[in-house]
Amino acid sequence: MDQETAKKLLVEGGTFVFLGVPSETQFGIDMQCWNTEEDFRGVKMIPPGLHYVHYSAVSKGTGDIAPRSGFMHYFHKKEFLVKMWDKKTEDLSKEEISDESIQRLKDNLFNLDRHLAPYPYEIWQKWKLLSSQITAELAAKLAPESGMIRASVELLSMTDAERPRGVKSSSSSISQENEKSPTKEDFSEEQIAGHSSAKRAKRITREEKEKSLLPDLKPVPGAAMRFTEIPQDKYPPDATPEEITKHYLDQSYSLELMIAQHNEPLHIIGELQFAYLCFLIGHSLEAFEHWKSLVILICSCDEAIHKYRSVFFHFIRTIEVQIEEMPEDFLADIVMNKNLVYKKLREFFRTAYVSKVDGRLLTMIERFKDNLTDKLQWDFTGLDADDEDERPVVVKLDDGTQ
Repeated sequence: MDQETAKKLLVEGGTFVFLGVPSETQFGIDMQCWNTEEDFRGVKMIPPGLHYVHYSAVSKGTGDIAPRSGFMHYFHKKEFLVKMWDKKTEDLSKEEISDESIQRLKDNLFNLDRHLAPYPYEIWQKWKLLSSQITAELAAKLAPESGMIRASVELLSMTDAERPRGVKSSSSSISQENEKSPTKEDFSEEQIAGHSSAKRAKRITREEKEKSLLPDLKPVPGAAMRFTEIPQDKYPPDATPEEITKHYLDQSYSLELMIAQHNEPLHIIGELQFAYLCFLIGHSLEAFEHWKSLVILICSCDEAIHKYRSVFFHFIRTIEVQIEEMPEDFLADIVMNKNLVYKKLREFFRTAYVSKVDGRLLTMIERFKDNLTDKLQWDFTGLDADDEDERPVVVKLDDGTQ
């Protein structure tokens, strides 16, 4: 960083003091991570704004690394935040630091300063892009009540009485399973239709039976992420069959339901950024699944593109940076398996052309598509034609004639 910036951060930057951290502990802030040395005491010159502090205990004997834990904190100008390491739990101490102790550390800042690592300013611009829509209030709303974001969430133990026992099949259903399967000639068309429905019902029952064998494990109170729930019903109550089809093809209604649960529309992009960072930095698979669901939902909208232009403008800016930072193995999975993210991005680009998106938003969409093709060799040709798995299936029926 240049000298002017360094002077400004020395005066205005925040300070995070982390006392008692063992050497070789993995410690990081935002996208930077180090192994601590014995005299490590924290980080100084932290630019004002939201930051992600994270750490992992490292076993002295084996070198095994514990799952990552951390928290997001909005640092105000000149803020002095102090936390302490708990040797017993090998985690952040829950004990509050007294005002007197904090003041003593401030008074001793001259001696403490040489034990504080400077904030890695080279990542600051990229971090601002990745977190631009996450306000302090939004981060507090989405994070667990405890404030701690963990890669491995602690689960409640189950008593023996709560353990799953499965669902016993009735003797009648068992005997039905063992009976000889009837032929098509044994039934009328109405009976065949009814028999198909019964088979579908039996399949659902089997799924439920398998689910009943799995334990219903729940996170300990205050440990679960508080993401906005993706609507299960994709259409309004009392919708006609035609309207139901419309809402499944264009999921703007579902997006609006989610936006309504935020203070402002752009907070849905803030949630997308929050989920991504909890996955990328916090190693939370739950966060990755939520990020993926949000990307799929936003890419499945048509009418909303025109109603919430600002949301889609920031969506393009955000996901472009996110994909650049995405781990290579996840990117390979997206393309090689043609998973939903890749398919939905194709759908999104196609929708943008069909919906006649214009102006700056269309320019951004075109640039994003071209960048994905140039940098990652993602194939977005043939957007004016249906994908193979979306084409109507023609079934030839044997009418019995020779």
